[in-house]
Amino acid sequence: MDYQVNYISPEIKLSHYTGKLFKTEAAFSDHLLVWLISGETKIIQADQSFVFGPGRTFLIPRNQLATIINKPKDGMPHMAAAMHLSTKRLREFYGQENERPKPVRSTIFTFNKHPLLESCLASLIPYFEIQQDFPEPIASLKITEAITILRTIDKEIDAVLADFEEPGKMDLIPFMEKNFMFNMTLEKFGYLTGRSLTTFKRDFHKAFHDTPQRWLTRKRLELAYYHLTEKNKNPVEVYYQTGFENLSHFSYAFKKYFGHTPTEVRSKSNSLPDNLSSK
Repeated sequence: MDYQVNYISPEIKLSHYTGKLFKTEAAFSDHLLVWLISGETKIIQADQSFVFGPGRTFLIPRNQLATIINKPKDGMPHMAAAMHLSTKRLREFYGQENERPKPVRSTIFTFNKHPLLESCLASLIPYFEIQQDFPEPIASLKITEAITILRTIDKEIDAVLADFEEPGKMDLIPFMEKNFMFNMTLEKFGYLTGRSLTTFKRDFHKAFHDTPQRWLTRKRLELAYYHLTEKNKNPVEVYYQTGFENLSHFSYAFKKYFGHTPTEVRSKSNSLPDNLSSK
């Protein structure tokens, strides 16, 4: 099997991937602290992207829409240890704090091989070899240690970790225009904009005069066309950046909408003179 995940507790896992490329799109319910042991991870958000190599540690805040691409590199598999920092766990940790910092717009936090954090996460590896239940008290201690180290090395992290609020109701138009390329369920889009599924569909139609699914498909195909003709990206790059499940689904939808396959459109664009290809 190309992709394997081994949990030593519900909140601590080790992933191992040997295929060509593993892509997922997510808005995690928990903060996710990741130590990349080998391979490469690319994280694409609406307005920024990150590339991480071996030894890098990063924190993906909860409810952040992102496309995550994991792949082996330099002859090594993609291997990572990760901790889920749940709201429940963080409430317990911050329970004794008298004051909490005001919430801020969260982004991905990166840590450049800090010895304290690297040592904490590396110490998890032997536990994955244990063929028995991992004691909850030890798991709790390791997570508490990681949180304490994060607070020590980054004074701004409290504003993210101690923010327990759920997404509030927001203006649909700017949110969807910014995030349509992420392949989320309508329920997840509703949650992230502070709405039930029913309210999301109703408000969406009022804002865009279309159903969410038709609008999302059209926007993704138009973005794909732009990437192929203006950015000269190949179909594989385009499909995983525009919210399609796989290459065959993307190719089928693209040809149905534009009358030509992605490869044909890209080739035709490349054959035009520079002063015509952008028209």
